[in-house]
Amino acid sequence: MFTGIVEEVGRVESLRVTKSGGILSVRARTVLEGTSLGDSIAVAGACLTVCGTGASTVRFEVMPETLRTTTIGHLSGGARVNLERAMPADGRFGGHLVTGHVHGVARVSGRRREGSAVWLGLSLPRTVSVRPRGSLAVDGVSLTVAQASGGVAWVSLVSHTREATTLGDVRPGGRCNVEADTLAFGAGRPAGEPLGMAFLRAQGF
Repeated sequence: MFTGIVEEVGRVESLRVTKSGGILSVRARTVLEGTSLGDSIAVAGACLTVCGTGASTVRFEVMPETLRTTTIGHLSGGARVNLERAMPADGRFGGHLVTGHVHGVARVSGRRREGSAVWLGLSLPRTVSVRPRGSLAVDGVSLTVAQASGGVAWVSLVSHTREATTLGDVRPGGRCNVEADTLAFGAGRPAGEPLGMAFLRAQGF
């Protein structure tokens, strides 16, 4: 599990795609501390498995499904990505529960400034439903949905978020991985569907 509080912004060194999937190499520093083979790190909001580390790089094994359903498959050398290590059991909880199981890719449909804040409008895929004042992870960043209507969610970014994550670079026409709040996802399950282990496993628990 993750919290949506980005630890650092890494830079893609390479993405090698094969018939069996891909190997993503990212230059990083903070997330390398204490990281071992098999650990999970959220890369742009997608939970990936560490398959190797170097002095300043971390490599991930990427499944074909992840390449198809997230923005990971479109990364190229030099791209900046948000990074967060999995939350330790005794760690500080600063955002909201994030599984790293991306629910879809949103298109940025608007951007405007209001005072010191910047608003982003996200045209959500039909697989993602949100509510005002609910939580939404955007490229792995925990945000609050300020407005939601007609399939578009609006989030407001403070200056720290713009400076400490990749969201400061996002412009209309861009694409972002999104994951709805898992707890709200459960609350919005179809009527009559039991909240049992099968449903929880399907949502990433």
